This record gives sequence, C-alpha cells and structure tokens, in this order.
Amino acid sequence: MAEASTTYKTQRAAAVRNRAAILAAAHELLGADPAASMNEIAKKAEVGAGTLYRHFPSREELILAVYQQDIEKLVKSVDAVLAAQPSAVAAFAAWFETLAAYVRVKHGLGEALHTAAAQNAVNATYAPVTAAVARLLDACVAEGSVAPGHDPADVLLIMGFLWRVSPGEEGIAQGRRLITIVLDGIRTPGEVQPQASFLRGFH
Repeated sequence: MAEASTTYKTQRAAAVRNRAAILAAAHELLGADPAASMNEIAKKAEVGAGTLYRHFPSREELILAVYQQDIEKLVKSVDAVLAAQPSAVAAFAAWFETLAAYVRVKHGLGEALHTAAAQNAVNATYAPVTAAVARLLDACVAEGSVAPGHDPADVLLIMGFLWRVSPGEEGIAQGRRLITIVLDGIRTPGEVQPQASFLRGFH
C-alpha cells in the first residue's frame, strides 16, 4: 500500500510539472505566434505529444488554459507593476499592454470563442480584471493624474481597442498612441500633457 501511494505521488508530481511546462511553453510560443502548433509546444515543453494531449485534448483547451493562467497572474501583478513604473499612469499603460497581449492569444481560438467553454472562461476573468483596473485607477487618482469617479468597467470597455491593434512594433506604437488619447480624456482637469509624455521612462 505504501509503495502504491509513493508511486501515485511521484506520478502526480510529474503530471503537475508537465502541465506547468506545457503552459509555460504555450505562453511563450503562442505569444510570439498565435498559430504555433501543438507539436511545437510539446517540443518546447520537452514532453511527448501523448502527454500534451492527455493534459489538453484540444488546441482550444490549451489556449484557454494559457489565457486563464496569464490573466490570474496579471490580476495579481498590479502592485508589482505600480512599484516598477515611474508613475501610476505609466503602470496603467504597461498593465493594459500586457493584458492586450494575453487577449490576442485568446483570439487565436477563432470560432471556438463562441463555445460555452470559451465564454465561461472569459466571463470568469471579467470580475477580477475589472477589480484590477479599479486598483490602477485608484492609484492614478491618488497621484492626481486621473480624475475620480470613472467606472472601471467603462474604462475596461474603452480600452478594448487594444485587442484590435495588430501585433508587432507598429501595433505597439499605435496602441500607445491610443492609450494616450484615453488617458487624456480621463485626466484631472489641467493635467493633460503632451502626447506620450506619460510614457517617459515606461518600459
């Protein structure tokens, strides 16, 4: 009995490691190319195709799992992003750029986004993401760069333009210009700054 229990624990630990490796590989490869194949992901994770498909029977399930894991990490990262950036408003921009990258991975699902499983996964992230946006807005209000009273859900909806810009350097540049426009619209009166000045030092 003890031997069987030890074997089970060893197998369970290996399964946990393999799942983590698969998600890490998928995060990296899909972030660079949403069309990355399951075989490429398995190779990057250093697992066999059978192991990959035991954890994620379909590409859609894998992409959703990556998306959910990334969003959970991003929601928990607000304080760290605020600490790393030179201002709350720069943290706001940095955080939303990261969110946009994760959503673009989710968009790799194509028509599968209309399935119940995909919608459930997206809906489950809405409240935590809105709460994180509220935290960022509060920090911006506290530093005097954004006017109080904005609904986080409204701001999240407006920022949805980021999901639509193209990947690559041109898309990133366009996204930053659009972020500037949004932030200029919600700033404290008298605080509007020259375009992109809030990104000074932003990394």
